[in-house]
Amino acid sequence: MSLAIVNGRVIDPASGFSEPMDLLVKDGVIAKMGGKVKGTQTIDAQGCVVCPGLVDIHVHFREPGFESKETIASGSRAAARGGFTTVVTMANTRPVIDNAGMVEFIIRRARETACIKVRPAACATKGMEGAEITEMAELKEVGAVAVTDDGRDIASSAVMRRVLQYADMAGLTPMTHNEDETLAEGGAMNEGFTSTVLGIPGIPKAAEEIRIDRNVRLAEMTGTRLHVQHVTSAEGVDIVRRAKARGVRVTCETAPHYWMLTDDAVREFDTNAKMNPPLREQADVNAIIAGIKDGTIDCIATDHAPHTPTEKNVEFDLAPFGIIGLETALGLVITGLVEPGHITLERAIALMTAAPSAICNLGAGALREGGPADICIFDPAAAWTVRAEDFASLSRNSPFIGATLKGKVRYTLCDGRIVYHD
Repeated sequence: MSLAIVNGRVIDPASGFSEPMDLLVKDGVIAKMGGKVKGTQTIDAQGCVVCPGLVDIHVHFREPGFESKETIASGSRAAARGGFTTVVTMANTRPVIDNAGMVEFIIRRARETACIKVRPAACATKGMEGAEITEMAELKEVGAVAVTDDGRDIASSAVMRRVLQYADMAGLTPMTHNEDETLAEGGAMNEGFTSTVLGIPGIPKAAEEIRIDRNVRLAEMTGTRLHVQHVTSAEGVDIVRRAKARGVRVTCETAPHYWMLTDDAVREFDTNAKMNPPLREQADVNAIIAGIKDGTIDCIATDHAPHTPTEKNVEFDLAPFGIIGLETALGLVITGLVEPGHITLERAIALMTAAPSAICNLGAGALREGGPADICIFDPAAAWTVRAEDFASLSRNSPFIGATLKGKVRYTLCDGRIVYHD
């Protein structure tokens, strides 16, 4: 069986294509790009963009241990609905993914149940306790692509130094959750005017910035790579900017909610606006956009973090941190970055495909003849309303429910299989 994708505009950051082009998919790969193509099936992509399947290097699929929030199967369906064909899952499950057997479990469950490609990150320290580093060479050998204690800070600078050094030797991407937990302890939102008005304990920006600065300095000292997760503040962006100017091997990501929302979203005590790091102020939003525009911020991730309605439907202080994001990410990028003219559509696609793939060495995020037919087809002009009942995720904790966004995924193909069709 073969599939022809015709009348679409192909945008492929890896090759520089941004032009009308037809594709032929056969036996799970892209058999032909350009010219006239004919298949046993046809997708008419008139008015749509055809691009590599989106890549997210920061998602929480919760399995094992928290399957009521999300499973690898449901998370993969949510990813496919959002146009993603490759994701990197975080390791803060129960039990945590800190040994070869648990990495193999994630890979096996993904093979059995996922409709897209799921690549596991493993813990940087055993038990995510921040004391003893994991067996990184073994983790790499069985299929881990990164190490991170995301959700927890590594307090010891000596341990963090060893994490960077051993990850570098093992060929794993070290990704850091940057939070001085002693400063953040007890906080539920950004510390500032709004938290004072609402009487909600705040998390100061310095809790994030101090750790970004320390981790950057350790990477500079050791000459190793570092990927900074979920940057939110103006000073955090600037620390990374200055480090890059000095030649430090640092990359960083941000998530759509950090340019679409400010801490004013908490004024109605909506726990779906509670995440960690928290929503910041307008000056920080402006800095995030500036960092995306000038290349300081290397890629966009979602930090997809599902929680059940029961968990979120409590007092704000007691609710868990986190929101879902896979199914709204592309719409938020187009609505918040492309439509206002901050970046081009080509740049947006690069931030969600080739760039994150390169950070974790995933070999994804590109369209090429003979390469895997991992493809997202979306209508950049289509407006749609975010509705809770439409989510493929098991959870509904999104602050964007009811919002109207531009950019609608029409098809997602993984290895040539249609895994989502609008």
